[in-house]
Amino acid sequence: MTNNDVLKKLRIALDLKEADLFAVFALTEHSVNKAELSGYFRKPGHKNYKECSDEVLEAFLDGYILFRRGPKDAPADVDGAEAE
Repeated sequence: MTNNDVLKKLRIALDLKEADLFAVFALTEHSVNKAELSGYFRKPGHKNYKECSDEVLEAFLDGYILFRRGPKDAPADVDGAEAE
């Protein structure tokens, strides 16, 4: 399974739209444009196909963690009570 396949499967499983993907990548140091992003989801024989590198997949996974959880140093909200 290629990195492109993993990215496709995660996008579908997590129900992420294009705007969500841009938000995820914006949370990391890796920036992607619309053409590059759509190239990751093309078939390998397509003229606009772009190989998803390990760095891009790692940036996506790191960004998704921040997207769902928030920054690491953010205070945890336990049982809905705010920290004093």
